[in-house]
Amino acid sequence: MKETAAERRAAAKRAKGADKAAADLADVLAKIEEMPDGDRALAEGIHAIVTRVAPGLAPRTWYGMPAYAKDGKVLVFFKPAEKFKSRYATLGFEDVAALDDGAMWATSYALLTLDEDEEKRIAELVERAAGA
Repeated sequence: MKETAAERRAAAKRAKGADKAAADLADVLAKIEEMPDGDRALAEGIHAIVTRVAPGLAPRTWYGMPAYAKDGKVLVFFKPAEKFKSRYATLGFEDVAALDDGAMWATSYALLTLDEDEEKRIAELVERAAGA
């Protein structure tokens, strides 16, 4: 909660437009850089995939985690394992993600590694979620 409050205070102080977007990107990259090696490698991979397949999503931090928003609302986020003392990191999607598939579908995925198969699946999910 402290990180969310700090994020909101920082956002309120920022200019709008390109300056805000650059500052938000810098915040995301700083959060990724702070992570331990395993989480950082996963987060860097997720960042590269999201920016490649859905360049229209805006990077920002969300509860102190890297996230990517569409029309101001978080669509996809990366939850590092270390931050929550979990055995795996999580790639999650919020309700604005266009992943609907019948009456039930997954909105988060456990990540242990990021190889070619995972990268392809994540790219497909992000592209679909963003409506690209």
